[in-house]
Parts: sequence; structure tokens; C-alpha cells
Amino acid sequence: MELKDSFKTIAKPVEGILLKEKKSKFYGYVFPIQDEDEVKPLIEELRKAYPSANHVCYAWQLGVAQPHYRANDDGEPNNSAGMPIYGQIQSFNLTNVLIAVVRIFGGTKLGVGGLISAYKESAQLTLESAKVVTQIIKEEIMLSFEYPEMDMVMRFIKKNSLELIEQQLELTCVVIIAVRKNDLKKIFGELEAYHKIKIKKL
Repeated sequence: MELKDSFKTIAKPVEGILLKEKKSKFYGYVFPIQDEDEVKPLIEELRKAYPSANHVCYAWQLGVAQPHYRANDDGEPNNSAGMPIYGQIQSFNLTNVLIAVVRIFGGTKLGVGGLISAYKESAQLTLESAKVVTQIIKEEIMLSFEYPEMDMVMRFIKKNSLELIEQQLELTCVVIIAVRKNDLKKIFGELEAYHKIKIKKL
């Protein structure tokens, strides 16, 4: 079975998508993230930007093979905000994203059902405004070889459409290439046939 070596995420942040529901205002935000440590500062920025906000609810997911996620209701009734937001991350089949919805209370209670619906719709509208991109997971390989092998190595890189990340071309040359995760075994096998090249996975 092939490992999953691509995932969908968003290209850049989308900010302040407004949904009004019974005088309450819901502002939707979505951010691409690489690490859980990015979440707290982003949420704190939103709290500063909306000092009158009653709630800043959010959900995020990270990872591909074994994704992990968190949903936060920020004082709204249990599972009425974070999980409906997370449901939209799943619905759009995204990862490495944080969606936050800022709520400014308008004086009319929405009830749990109304909240679930409003947070879900806010997250959905925000994601519909985002540009979704597919990213390929790549692994890096370092090749070391003598200068005479250079032409052959460059031809191999071009033939297999590999990404050249770094090169040091001296008497002994070092080249770092990025290979799509699912192609790694095949590329490794082909390179091993060239006995004058040393191969190392980074």
C-alpha cells in the first residue's frame, strides 16, 4: 500500500469573513500552520483585535499519516463551537490549518442548535474564501560524487524531474535533491546502480 504523500491545506490566511446571526456577529479566520506552537499567539492576536468579543472559538489539525487535532469552545456550551468548526476542516479534507471564529454577542441567545449552525456556517464561509492547495511530502537525499560524474547526475535529476535544493560543485561535488515520498524507493534503487555516487537520506 502506498503511503499518503500529499495533503490539502490553504495557501494563505483568510481574515475577518463576517456572518450575522440574530444580531450576533461571527468573524471567521483561517491560517495555514506547521506547528501547534503557532496556535496560541494567533488566538491571542484575535483577542487583542476584538476586545469586545465574548468568545474566540477555534479548531486545528496538523499532520498527514497520523493527524492530530484540537477543538476549543472558549466558554460556549460544550461542543457547540469547536467541534462544528473542526467538522469543516474534515469536510474540506484539510490539514495543517487553524480556523478561529470570533463571536460578538448581539443580545439574543441562539441556543445550542443555533450556535452549532452559526459556527459551522462561519467556518464554511471562511474556507470557501480560502485558496486550497495540494502539497507534496518530499524527502531529501544527499549525493556525493567526483566531478566527472556531474553530467550524468544532472541528467538523472532532469529525467526524473527532481527538485535540486543545494549544490556544491568542486572536486568532490555534493548535491541535495528532494524526492516525492512515494518515489523514494524507486529513485534510491536507480541511484544505487551508479557505483561512483554516494547516497545518503537526510
